[in-house]
Amino acid sequence: MRKFKSKQSGGSAKLRIKKGDLVIALTGEDAGRHKPGKVLQVLPRQQRAIVEGFNYVTKHLRKTQDNPEGGVVKREGPIHLSNLMKVDDAGKPASRDP
Repeated sequence: MRKFKSKQSGGSAKLRIKKGDLVIALTGEDAGRHKPGKVLQVLPRQQRAIVEGFNYVTKHLRKTQDNPEGGVVKREGPIHLSNLMKVDDAGKPASRDP
């Protein structure tokens, strides 16, 4: 009997967006703003990136010794790379040259 290896998502495609790049959102809530944001982190296996100022999510924190008050914190959530477009410093779309 022949066994096949399962294909894992991500890792095979070349990522064009890297940490520190300026990007704009093409879809979603942040698409209407047309303001660039800086990429803070890229998650290649999930094909997502965390961008400064985009896709805020609320996170509820439990009371601990380090954080005695607990509470609700807003932070950036990951966005799929297909919904981002790299821009240059002037805010125009960057060229596709490698």
